[in-house]
This record gives sequence, structure tokens and C-alpha cells, in this order.
Amino acid sequence: MNDIRRTILWVIFGFSIVLLWDQWQIHNGRSATFFPSPTATASKPVESANQSSVSAASAEVPQAQQRPAAGAEGGVAAIQAAAQVASSLPRERVSVSTDVLKLTFDTEGGSLVHSEFLRHHESHDVQAPVVLFDESKDRVYLSQTGLIGGADLPTHKTVMKLVSSERELKDGVDTLTVQFESPISGGVQLLKTYTLKRGSYAVDVKHEVRNVGQDAVSPQLYLQLVRDGNKIPGGSSFYSTFTGPAVYTEAKKYHKVEFGDIEKGKAEFDKESTNGYVAMVQHYFASAWLLADGVQREIFVRKVSNNLYAVGMIAPLQALAPGATRVLDARLFVGPQEEKQLETLAPGLELVKDYGWLTILAKPLYWLLDKLHGLLHNWGWSIVALVVLLKAAFYWLNAKAYASMAKMKAIAPRITEMRERLKDKPQQMQQEMMRIYREEKVNPLGGCLPIMIQIPVFIALYWVLLSSVEMRNAPWILWIKDLSSQDPYYILPLVMTLTTMLQTALNPAPPDPMQAKLMWIMPLVFSVMFFFFPAGLVMYWVTNNVLSIAQQWVINKRMGVPPQFNLPKFR
Repeated sequence: MNDIRRTILWVIFGFSIVLLWDQWQIHNGRSATFFPSPTATASKPVESANQSSVSAASAEVPQAQQRPAAGAEGGVAAIQAAAQVASSLPRERVSVSTDVLKLTFDTEGGSLVHSEFLRHHESHDVQAPVVLFDESKDRVYLSQTGLIGGADLPTHKTVMKLVSSERELKDGVDTLTVQFESPISGGVQLLKTYTLKRGSYAVDVKHEVRNVGQDAVSPQLYLQLVRDGNKIPGGSSFYSTFTGPAVYTEAKKYHKVEFGDIEKGKAEFDKESTNGYVAMVQHYFASAWLLADGVQREIFVRKVSNNLYAVGMIAPLQALAPGATRVLDARLFVGPQEEKQLETLAPGLELVKDYGWLTILAKPLYWLLDKLHGLLHNWGWSIVALVVLLKAAFYWLNAKAYASMAKMKAIAPRITEMRERLKDKPQQMQQEMMRIYREEKVNPLGGCLPIMIQIPVFIALYWVLLSSVEMRNAPWILWIKDLSSQDPYYILPLVMTLTTMLQTALNPAPPDPMQAKLMWIMPLVFSVMFFFFPAGLVMYWVTNNVLSIAQQWVINKRMGVPPQFNLPKFR
């Protein structure tokens, strides 16, 4: 029975390693080795993005009629067709800044083409702010809006006039306005006003549509985020985070859309809604277009050109009689995935901070971690305190598990002697083993079940620490200057490996020699991965190991089981 239990556990552990390897392969743009996934994204080389800079943002455009589009697919076709007509007027770029953002706009369409986060810096260079939106030889990531629904309406390719003069948020002022005005095109003029606020990553965007022609028009406003499909710079090969479009509606909730699914035309999401948002998500940061609840919108995700993708919304503005004006307010979020701020902006926006299927557990863990940080003012010590609290909450479950292990360790010599004596009589050996378990009141599964119950909680905590932007550039003590980066001297991973070995040595050794060797090899293989994990994650695991060893040691002594280090014999 004991052999069966251990075999099952090693099968589960081995299967987990296989899944991790497959995800590593997918994350690096290769096909899965064991379980090919239909959603695996083929990573395009950087050269693809180089070829898709300014002009590629509207390349590969099919023919479409310039008339009001019916449905999201027709709207997308109209956007693509409208983008073909590029203005020959000169264009310029203008940069504005607040206390948290530096944004660069292009007068072509009044589009946002570059953004810097002044309070978040690159891990490899503390002097360089994090860049999200960009239009360069290496990256394409833009925010665009415009009109469709009639011939020659102003689009994101229409060169507009900058009519505001302020470039910087001044002391004592809470808002900064940037306004663009299009030329009259198709009898329509578009005024686009961005309002930036102090301390905020949410930008209010007002679209004012004026019909200055002689005929009624029925324009539609589109808002889209365009991004290349390249992996984010500095990403790890040993853990994977999602990069790509996301759609949220109250009906279907939060849906991530893989770039590979867009390529294959298999993207699934709500096509129409009166609520929700569209977003582009990557590790720690996101952008999103938000419309007020009740505003009808058609949602689309499309391939723009080679290695370039868009997600967006189309909102009808109803018929405008000659001389009439229609205003539609939207909001553009461009910033870090700070959960508390995201919750205040729109329902479900905090889900861009992706905890996966364990969100129901991860959110309260983050709440508790944030409260601890409010007391300790150090994210490293907050992680340690959170693990201590979790170990205290699961103390009795762990005590049962370690007590069961201690009993198993105490009867291990009897089991080994019996197995040797009855090695040629397997049926009798099994009966004798069950008799010993009954006499000693030992449950072979007693050491596993209490621990397995806790696994989802600790996996959820893993995702909390991996996803929380607060860990970026957050110091702990001494040599740990950034909890989101690897330990520069690999001290924590070494401690983690040693504590894992000690914990393995304290466990009862399997009677089977091969299982005993595997019991050492598999944790060591698993520990190697931690040399490439962020320091905050390794610290959490080290703390958990140390507390587990302490509790197991105390219980073994209480039950009269002397510490024995079951070292394997490799021959």
C-alpha cells in the first residue's frame, strides 16, 4: 500500500514536471513536446516588428465599402479600408507629462504612440522608466481612435491640428488637457480631447463629432489597441505570463485571447455588449479602453498585418443632422496592474492582473499581503509574515501530516525487514504490511492528504507574488534589491535547495531503493528551476520550507522518533 501511494505521488510529480516543460516550450515559441496546445502562440522574431512600424499598423488591408458597417466584422473591414488613405500633410509628435506619466502623441490621428511610467523603472536600469506604448524599430504598441460609417471620415490616419499648448502638469494644478482637431473630412470634423490627472494612469478621452456638411451622417467611433506579437523584453524562460488581448463583459467575464488564436481565426469572445472593456495585457502592465455602462459597443479582435494585432470596440453615434454635434466620452487606462486602483476604474478591470483559475483564493491572499505591507512597510518582510500566518492557519493539518510521517518513519525498520523476508511472496507481503499498519494505527495516506489540501493555497500565493507589480524594484534586505528579479548571488536558491534536501531527509524513506533515489532526485531537479525565479518567490518557498522543517522536527521529537537523515545510496 505504501509503495502504491508513493508511486502515485511520483507519477503526479513527474506529470507536473512534464506540464511545466511543455509550458516552457510554448512560452519560448516552440511546439509543446508532449501536449500540443491549439492556443500555443508562435513567437515572431523581432525583425517582424521592425517591418511593421509606422506603415504596417494599417497594412494588409482588404477592400471594403465606405458605408455604415453592419456588425463587428463589417466595422473592422471599414477601419482597415479607412486606414489605407494616409494623409500627405506633415505630422509631428508632442510629449506631455504628469507626475506619473510621460505620453507622446502623433498628430496623425491624435494617436498615443509612446508612454513612460515615471514611478516604475526597468530592472536592469533604475534610471530608465518603463515604456509601454511605443512605435520604434523594435516595438509597435499604439492606441488609436477614429470614425467609420461614411466616405472620407476622420480616422487614425488623418493628420490633425494640435490646439492645446500645455506640455507639463504644473504644481497646484490637477489636470492637463491635450486637444486635437481634425480638418473637415466627409462633412465631419472630429475634436479629440485627452485629460490627464495628477496621480492617475487613467486618461479621459472625449470625442466630439460635428456635422458641418449639408447631409445627415451616421458615424461610428472605433477605439483600438494595436500591438506586435513579440514577447516582452526580459521575460523568463522558466515561468510564463500571458501577453496579448483580453476582453471583459458581464455576460462572459474575463477572456484572454491568444495571438495564435487570432492567426487561426479561432478567437472566442463576446462580439456585442453594453458593458465591459478591451485590453492589451502583459506582465505587470496593461492598457485598456473603457466605455460607460449602457453604451452599445461591438467588440473586435483582428490581425492587422504580419505579427501585428488589434483589439477594440466600435460604438455607434446615431444619426447627426447637419449642424448637429455628438459627444462620446471614453477612458484610456495605461499603467501598472495595481489591483486597488484597477478596481476603482471599471468592474472587472482588476482581472488584467491574471491569477488564473485560482483567482478566488489569490484575491484574499493579495488583500492580506497588502494589509501586512501597510504594517511592515517592506514587501519582503510582508511575504515572510504572510507565509507565517498561512502556516499557523494550517498548523493542525500539518501536524496530522507530520505525525503520520513520524509513525511511518518509526515502523520503517519493521517494514524493510518484512519486505526482505517476504520478497518472493508478494501477496503475503501485502497482507503483512496491512497488518502492521492496523496494529500501529498508521494511515499510509495520512501524510499526504492534509498537505494536498493546502497545495491550491500555496499555488495561489505563487501567482500573487508573480503577478504583483509592487514587487518590481522592491528591496528586502542586504543584497536583495528587487524582489521581482533573480537573486544576483543565488544565495536564496541555494538555501532553498538545502532546506528541500533537509526536508526530504526528515521524511520516511521508501522501502524500495529506486523510489528512495527518486525521492531525492526529483526535489533537486525542481530546486534547479528556482535559481531562475524572482527572489520574492524563492523567499516565500524558503520560508515555507524552514517552518515546515521546524514543525516536523518538533513533532518527531514529541513522538519519540529521533532525527534520522535518510540519505540515498547511489550505486
